[in-house]
Amino acid sequence: MAEQLKAHQPCPDCGSSDALTYYDWGSLCFKCGEKKSTKGDMKPNLTKVQSKMTNVHDLIYGSVVDRGLTRDTCLTYGIGVKDNYYYFPYYNGDNLVAYKKRNTDDKRFSIEGTWQQGTLFGQQLFTKGGKYVTICEGEFDAAAAYQMLGSKYPVVSVRNGAGNAVQDIKTNYEWLDSFENIVICFDNDDAGRTAAAQVAEILGTKAKIFKGTKDVKDACEYNGQGQGKEFVDLWWKAERFTPDGIIDGAGLWDLVNQPVERAKVQYPFSGLNDLTYGVREGELVTITAGSGLGKSQFLREIVYHILQNTEDNIGLLFLEESVKRTAKSIMSLAANKPLHLPDTEATDDELKSAFDSTLGTGRVFLFDHFGSTAIDNIINRVRFMAKALECRFIFLDHVSIVVSAQDNGDERKALDEIMTKLRMIVQETGISLFCVSHLKRPDGKGHEEGAATSLSALRGSGSIGQLSDMVLGLERNGQSEDLKERHTTRVRVLKNRFSGLTGPACALYYDRITGRMTETHEDKEL
Repeated sequence: MAEQLKAHQPCPDCGSSDALTYYDWGSLCFKCGEKKSTKGDMKPNLTKVQSKMTNVHDLIYGSVVDRGLTRDTCLTYGIGVKDNYYYFPYYNGDNLVAYKKRNTDDKRFSIEGTWQQGTLFGQQLFTKGGKYVTICEGEFDAAAAYQMLGSKYPVVSVRNGAGNAVQDIKTNYEWLDSFENIVICFDNDDAGRTAAAQVAEILGTKAKIFKGTKDVKDACEYNGQGQGKEFVDLWWKAERFTPDGIIDGAGLWDLVNQPVERAKVQYPFSGLNDLTYGVREGELVTITAGSGLGKSQFLREIVYHILQNTEDNIGLLFLEESVKRTAKSIMSLAANKPLHLPDTEATDDELKSAFDSTLGTGRVFLFDHFGSTAIDNIINRVRFMAKALECRFIFLDHVSIVVSAQDNGDERKALDEIMTKLRMIVQETGISLFCVSHLKRPDGKGHEEGAATSLSALRGSGSIGQLSDMVLGLERNGQSEDLKERHTTRVRVLKNRFSGLTGPACALYYDRITGRMTETHEDKEL
C-alpha cells in the first residue's frame, strides 16, 4: 500500500496552491491529474493518471454505518467498497471518467481514471434547473445531505475540498446557475467558511450559506449522530448571501487620502477621454445612434483597443451578425483592411497574423445566439462570461433586438426588465458593460441625416438613461453629398455619471480602404 508523505502542497504543473500530494512512490495532483514517479531510475515519469479503472460490478454496495448512510443512498451515488477502499465515481455527462479511492482506515486517497475530466461529484444524477441545489465539501457529506433532505433535492460536492472549491464552481458554473437557489454547505471550520464566502461571491444572489451549530463539523456528522431534523431545519434557514458593505465613515481617512484611481483603460479617442476620463470597471455604458450609422464599428474599435492595451478577457454578444462576421470584423482592425468584405484581398500570412493578435489570444469569447434572444438567455450568457470566463469587458449589440424578440409586445416593460438585470450584473460582478440601443424616430430630419442625439430620444420609459453610467450618442449624416461629411461620425457625451462633463467629444472619420475609424481634429466646433 502506498504511503502518503505530505498532502495539500502546491502543484508546479497547474499552479494549484494545495492539490498536490507526495507519496512514497512519487506525487499526484488531484486538480490537473499529473502523476510523477520517483521509482526506478529516480527520474520523474511525466505520465497522466492511468485511464484503466475498476469495473463498477466489482464493487460491493452497502450501508456506511458510522456515517449513517443507507445502502440506497450509496447505490444512488455509486459509492462502493473494494479491498479496504471506498470508491467515489466521477462522471462527465453520462460517462464514468474517474474514481477517487479513499482508504477505509484513514483519509489517504488516490485516483483511478482521467480525474481532470470529472464534473462535480453526483452532478450526473440531476438534470439542469430546479428550485434548489446543495454543494458540499466532500463526497460523504453530499450523500448524507441528500439522504437527510429526503432524497428530494440535488446535492453535489466539490472534487477536492475547500482549497480548490472556487475553480470547481467556475468550471461547472453554468450547470449550477440553472438552479434558483444554491445552498453552500461546507465544513464548519475556518477553511470551509472562507471557501463558502468565496464560492458565494461567484454565484451571486442565488447563493445561500448553511450555518451549522458550533459542535457539528459537517453534514456527515449530523447524519451519523442522528441529527437529520436539525440539519434540515438549518438548511431551510440558510440565509441569502449578501457581501459585507456597511462602513463607518469616521474610519475612511486612509481611504479618501489616497489618489483617485485611474480608469482601467482609456478609450482609443483622446477627445472622448477628455470628458469621460476613460473606461472604468463597474460601469454600464450605452452607445446610441440612428440605424446604420456605425455603432458596431465604434464598438469594435473599443474592443480592439482594450485587447491591445490590457490582459483582460472580452465577451462579445453581437446579435445582428453571425459569429463569422464578428470574428472577421475584429481581425480587420489588426489587418488594417476590411476582411469581412468580399472584395478585400489578403494573404494567408496576413489572415493568420490578424487572427493570432485578436481571436487567437484566447481572450475573446463570442456568443453564437442561433436566433435565441430571450431576455433571460442573454442575461445568463452575460453572467456566464463575467463569472465563469472572467471577462472584464462585455459588449452587447444591441438591447433593442432583444426587446423586439419578446412575446408580450410591451417594449417599455421589456426595456426596463433587461436594463435592470444588466445593471444588477454590473453591480454584482464589477465588469465594464457596453450596450447599444436604438433611438426613437425624431420629427423632421432623421438621425440618419445627422440629427442630434439626446437622452430624451432613447427608446423606452427612460430606464436606459437612468441606469447607465455613461451614454454616448453617435451622429452622422449618412446621406450627405460630401464624401468626408458622409463618413465622419461625431461622438456626443449625453450622460456622464463619473465627471458630469457632457457635450461634443470628438469626430471620427471612417476610411473605407483600411476599415478603421480615426479621430480627426479638423472640425474643432463639432
